[in-house]
Amino acid sequence: MHTHLDAYCTHLRSERQVSPHTLQAYRRDLDTVLAYCLKEQVSSWGALDIQHLRRLVARLHQQGKSSRSLARLLSAVRGFYRYLNREGICSHDPANGLSPPKGERKLPKTLDTDRALQLLEGAVEDDFLARRDQAILELFYSSGLRLSELTSLNLEHLDLANGLVQVLGKGSKTRVLPVGRKAREALELWLDMRLMSNPIEDAVFVSQKGRRLGPRAIQVRVKAAGERELGQHLHPHMLRHSFASHVLESSQDLRAVQEMLGHADIATTQIYTHLDFQHLATVYDSAHPRAKRSKSSDS
Repeated sequence: MHTHLDAYCTHLRSERQVSPHTLQAYRRDLDTVLAYCLKEQVSSWGALDIQHLRRLVARLHQQGKSSRSLARLLSAVRGFYRYLNREGICSHDPANGLSPPKGERKLPKTLDTDRALQLLEGAVEDDFLARRDQAILELFYSSGLRLSELTSLNLEHLDLANGLVQVLGKGSKTRVLPVGRKAREALELWLDMRLMSNPIEDAVFVSQKGRRLGPRAIQVRVKAAGERELGQHLHPHMLRHSFASHVLESSQDLRAVQEMLGHADIATTQIYTHLDFQHLATVYDSAHPRAKRSKSSDS
């Protein structure tokens, strides 16, 4: 069973070319299933059935695993069994028809427009770190990039003359995104400053030693900016969520936002309509003369 799992991970890495982060998540979930099989004396992948998997999901749920985590585990199992079936190792899928327990869907945290402007419109020192960090913040908010997409950007991916950036998203899918005026200005100032580090690679965002900034370094810089400018926790995905929410609120074009975010399924994007509805409900409750209901019941 270990051998088949190792072969599948090699397949994901070399043929499917999934990201290291995705591969690690798949491996962790499938290792959980493997450990359960060994404990329950399930001797082969062909012997694992839906009842086994249902008991595992129930046990993990009781231990506090979220519905989202369990959905990811079942997705990993389905992908693994598609591979096993194709290789002739077995001919079934124990996750077929199995759903995780329903959990409360948490809405992503966003900055409202005023807070986003507060973050971005403060004075910026004319030095290496300040110009770089400002360009990072502006690009996250301008174009809705994922952390991995921004980290992997090279100079050749920028077309500032036309206000465009090309990113490599999930599933190795490329998309071209608009870059707003303020983000273009911040990037131009940063690219002039970038040369001070004598960069040794073509990464857009580099350290003072000229090396590509990694995800952790960018997270630290974004967090520091949030604490300094807003007095709150801030992470890259919050800027991506804010971008999506603000564009949808202004345009009402769900399909366009889906394309810009690189979501394969529009249902993923639809969570931002819930954010917009929350805003509308707040406005309604505060503005409509008949909106506020008495807490006491009518007699």
